[in-house]
Amino acid sequence: MDYRISAHRQDGHGSIAMAKTAELTMDTDPAGRPDAFNPVELLLAALAACMIKGVERIAPRLTFAFDGIDVALQALRQDSPPKLVKITYQIAVTTTETDARLDLLHRNILKYGTISNTLLAAVPMEGTITRVQDCAAI
Repeated sequence: MDYRISAHRQDGHGSIAMAKTAELTMDTDPAGRPDAFNPVELLLAALAACMIKGVERIAPRLTFAFDGIDVALQALRQDSPPKLVKITYQIAVTTTETDARLDLLHRNILKYGTISNTLLAAVPMEGTITRVQDCAAI
């Protein structure tokens, strides 16, 4: 599969990325801006989307019943040279499945995720998956 986006600098404060018919405002201002994702936040959002999409793909194959999923991510950046040195995550799933089935889901999320596999090759990543009653809990 081939993925494509294009990006355009709007001004000194932001840029626009386009894919298919969607547009995304990006924070490319060195001073930052609160109304757009910066590059690291975009990377973390891609990882979160990968994890959630993974559940949507895997759950039917595993006959894994769930009502919701939330993902919280954090990246640790070093300054010199600038790079991410660690990503941590929490996945919260609203489900009545057993701990063993939740663990199976977690392993599959990491095993079959394009973004998670790519990042795992470059950045140490660790996290947990938990069962919750209310997905808004994390």
